[in-house]
Amino acid sequence: MGRILGIDPGTVRIGIAISDPTGTIASPHGYVDRRSRDVVSAIREIRTELDVDLVVVGLPINLDGTEGSAARASRALGAQLEGDGAVVVYHDERFTTVTAEDALIEGGVRRESRKAKRDQVAAAVMLQGYLDARTRDDRPGDASGPTP
Repeated sequence: MGRILGIDPGTVRIGIAISDPTGTIASPHGYVDRRSRDVVSAIREIRTELDVDLVVVGLPINLDGTEGSAARASRALGAQLEGDGAVVVYHDERFTTVTAEDALIEGGVRRESRKAKRDQVAAAVMLQGYLDARTRDDRPGDASGPTP
């Protein structure tokens, strides 16, 4: 089995995380700058380089459980990746950026460095949540439910 790629779509940067080969632990991997790269091509390169079997796209669900414009944008990115041959599932990413920011502050990362690291750490937090839910639920599919 290949690795699992986690994507935390933002408006400027897309955070990237990767699982270990066993699908147990998520680690930050970097980010893709939307302004300077073709996002689908950049993610394809990462998928190929890291032998990725599954892409988990973070889905920003509103606190009331509804999907707003950010969730629609995440689903649109997921659809583009599927069109490029990726197997895509979605996972709730609520509070991942806050959790990432708190962890970076606690780790003593300077303000200037936090911005670049925050997106990839948020992707790792989201991916770890997916991995944990998948293990807990013993299911290979989408930990947040079916795609509409």
